[in-house]
Amino acid sequence: MFLGSQRSWKRPPLNSTAAEKFRKACAENGFDPVHILPHGSYLMNCGSPKEDVFEKSQALLVDELTRCSALGLCHFNLHPGASLGSITTEECLEKIAQAINDAHRQTSSVVTVLENMCGQGSTVGGQFSELRAIIDRVQDQSRVGVCLDTCHAFAAGYDLSAKGGVKSMLDEFDQVVGLHYLRAMHLNDSKGKLGCHLDRHEDIGRGQIGLSAFRDIVNEPRLDNIPLILETPGRPGFEYPEQIELLYSLCKD
Repeated sequence: MFLGSQRSWKRPPLNSTAAEKFRKACAENGFDPVHILPHGSYLMNCGSPKEDVFEKSQALLVDELTRCSALGLCHFNLHPGASLGSITTEECLEKIAQAINDAHRQTSSVVTVLENMCGQGSTVGGQFSELRAIIDRVQDQSRVGVCLDTCHAFAAGYDLSAKGGVKSMLDEFDQVVGLHYLRAMHLNDSKGKLGCHLDRHEDIGRGQIGLSAFRDIVNEPRLDNIPLILETPGRPGFEYPEQIELLYSLCKD
């Protein structure tokens, strides 16, 4: 779910009538706002060394959080950012936290959720320690969380395909970041091999991670009440309904 165009920095204001219809539809159909996680614009780079891009990203983040509030939502997911090879990782992490703190001062209540990355190029957030470093710099840590993407984690070197791999990843996440910061997961298999640093999503059970890891995820007690969001390509005969049915079939009674 996106809250505006992915191709433009400037978007028309959110229509208040449409926002009210959205809130009403969620209530009538039993969609709890805590289970809805809008995704940030791909233009946004809150860690950019380019001042114009950084400033536009700051403004866009404020706009995104404001839209979440208007829609009655409580979480917002974004890719942390990239250094573009022009600044150090630490400087990039500092800029990301700066943008988040600035947005939090101008908005209220909505939690900014950092998505782990695959480590491609100069992106940050591929290692749990980098996510923790951003969180440590956020002034209101009640308003920051993490979304774990399975493809990104695998591509960054966390071996979910191994026996006990999901448990090991969650154990490490808990030790480095803290499970109380986990707000959601993106479920994707991976076209690329372990540690490839490529963001190439594959349908559930049809990539390098394999079905057993997703069986472990849907049966992991620590993930109870954590929204699990599909971002897979989906192919004829194996689109979202079929993949959701498959995931439910893996759940133990």
